[in-house]
Amino acid sequence: QVQLVESGGGLVQPGGSLRLSCAASGFTLEDYTIGWFRQAPGKEREGVSIITSTESTYYTDSVKGRFTISRDSTKSTVYLQMNSLKPEDTAVYYCGRANMPTMREGVYDYWGQGTQVTVSS
Repeated sequence: QVQLVESGGGLVQPGGSLRLSCAASGFTLEDYTIGWFRQAPGKEREGVSIITSTESTYYTDSVKGRFTISRDSTKSTVYLQMNSLKPEDTAVYYCGRANMPTMREGVYDYWGQGTQVTVSS
């Protein structure tokens, strides 16, 4: 069955880096868009970055130049490299699957369980 499993979250100081992983199973990764979303306490979930089936990438403005999304089809895994982290990046990060290139949350049909990222000194 379709599964998405996130890992790589943790506690990091401002300015630090983390790499999140989204391991996919039960479907062919290259046929879908994979998106990273995040939800901070008291806020709605927001789109962070997506990588499409053709490996086009998109980022929300607040992370451009700091985050990089990539895909390793041999490992069926999508990564989110996060550099120059800020306290406002603190959130639970989720990956999801969509059959079109979009950051519209409602189009995503499967989600992982999330991984916590905390940026604090």
